[in-house]
Amino acid sequence: MAVTTERTTPRTSTLGPLARRVGIVAAGAIAAVAVGAGTAHAADVPTADTAKGTVTRVINGVPVKVAAPATDSATSTTVVPVKPAAPKPAAKPAAPVKKAPAKPAAKKPAAPSRAQLMPHGVPGGQVSFKTNQAQLRNAATIVKVGQQMHLPPRAWVMAVACSLQESKLTNLGNLGNLNDHDSLGLFQQRPSSGWGSPKQITTPSYAAHKFYAALKSVPGYQHMPLTRAIQKVQVSAFPQAYAKWEKMAATLVTGTYK
Repeated sequence: MAVTTERTTPRTSTLGPLARRVGIVAAGAIAAVAVGAGTAHAADVPTADTAKGTVTRVINGVPVKVAAPATDSATSTTVVPVKPAAPKPAAKPAAPVKKAPAKPAAKKPAAPSRAQLMPHGVPGGQVSFKTNQAQLRNAATIVKVGQQMHLPPRAWVMAVACSLQESKLTNLGNLGNLNDHDSLGLFQQRPSSGWGSPKQITTPSYAAHKFYAALKSVPGYQHMPLTRAIQKVQVSAFPQAYAKWEKMAATLVTGTYK
C-alpha cells in the first residue's frame, strides 16, 4: 500500500523580485489612501530648506517650494527684525560765558594840600592826643558833611578843631552837674540857643551841618585865622583855645583820605 506523505515544509515563493516590489508599492498605496481618507489635505506639511531660505510644502501630494518665514527656532514664532535706534546727536558744548571786564575801582581823590588846610602856617602851642575808633568816626563824619555841602578843606579843619576843643570829638550827652548849661554833642551846642533838639544835637551829622551853616554865614571866614572864624560861630568865653588844635585837625582831615 502506498503511503502518502504531506509536506510540512512551506514552499519557497516562486514570485520573483519584481513581483515583490510591486506588492510593496501596492501596500503603501493602500496605506496612503487609508490615511488620506481622514484628512483630504493632511499632506500639506512644510519641509524647511533653511540653507536656501525656502520651505517645501506638500500640497495635495505635490511638493511646492515657498519662501521661508523668519522664525525663532526656540519658540517657533515669527521674528520681526527691529531697526536699531538712530544714535542721538552729541550735545553741543555750551558756549563759554563771556565775563564782563572788571571795572577799575574808582580812584580816591588826593588829600588836600597843606596850603589848603593851613594857609597861615602852623601856630605855636599845638597839642594832640591818641584818638580811639569812635573819635575817628566822628572826625570822618564832620569831614564828610563838609564835603557834601561843597565847602573848602579849610572849613573842615575849622570844624574838626572846634570839636576837639569842645568835646575831644566825643558825642557828649547830658553830664548832669558837670554839664555846661544845656550844651550837648560834638560841638556843645545848646538847645536853648536854637541849635536844635537834644536828639538832633547829639546826632553827629546834624550837629556838623549846623556848625557849617553858621560858619558859611561869616563873611571871608576861609581867609581868617582859625580861632577867629570859629569864635564867630561859637561865641566862646575862651576864643583863643581853638588855635592849639589846628595841626591835629589838619592831620585828622588828611587821615580820612587813606
